Amino acid sequence: MKPRYAPYLFITPALVLLTIFLFLPVVASFILSLTNFDVCCLGDFINTKFVFLQNYIRLLSDPLFWKATKNTLYFAFVGVPLSIFVSLMAALLLNNPLIKFRNFFRTGYFTPVVTTLVAVAVVWRWLYHPEYGPINYFLKLLDLPTVNWLEDPRWAMPAIIIMAVWKNFGYNMVIFLAGLQAIPQSYYEAAAIDGADEVKSFFYITLPLLKPTTLFVFITTTIGYLQLFAEPYIMTQGGPLNSTLSIVQYMYNHGFKFFNLGYASAISYVLFLMIFCFSVIQMKIGKLYER
Repeated sequence: MKPRYAPYLFITPALVLLTIFLFLPVVASFILSLTNFDVCCLGDFINTKFVFLQNYIRLLSDPLFWKATKNTLYFAFVGVPLSIFVSLMAALLLNNPLIKFRNFFRTGYFTPVVTTLVAVAVVWRWLYHPEYGPINYFLKLLDLPTVNWLEDPRWAMPAIIIMAVWKNFGYNMVIFLAGLQAIPQSYYEAAAIDGADEVKSFFYITLPLLKPTTLFVFITTTIGYLQLFAEPYIMTQGGPLNSTLSIVQYMYNHGFKFFNLGYASAISYVLFLMIFCFSVIQMKIGKLYER
């Protein structure tokens, strides 16, 4: 075999796997989104017909889809900044050499990330319990009104956001820690000699040098939060009154409960387009911010 063909030989197994399990399903799902494929078509494929853009046009007049979109955007626009803020604050604290047992706290904060969501949901459902939950117990001690967290449409989504931030902030914290440790200490020493305090050092050294890390965290967190599914599916099943119904859960319902696979595929591609647009906008803003 000629040496110039050796690289292609090594990448061929990976390309074959990607083609079978990634590229072909993507193409198939897009074709499916242009058909009326549903439970009737599962029994007889002859019933399958191309409807082209009718599934996408149907989405425009689907009030439940817009409700799910509103819920998903609410979750992302509130949860992403909150998650990034908590992650950055935790990273700043654990990057301080004066803090003792830093490795212990880093492990503790990262543990929820690798904990199964079912176990986390069981614990948080107990915390949110309207009668016996610790959260409402402390509200009573403070003479504050208690909240029916998971059964009140006004509070169900905030409760999901709080749980999601608690579970996921440890991942971004580790990334921010890596970014902070890559900043040369000499910058802070020079700033201290010039009379800058910790606040000025944070705004004029730490934040500017963390721009690439922050942009990466912002984009990946937004992509993850726009794919909201597991938290409301386990905690509330999309209720109450569809107040926690997300786009992915709506797609799941049509695809795996009602077997409207063509319509579910159309929903998935609308979500893909939404994520793609948000990512492009964030990258454009990040490049402008770097200038």
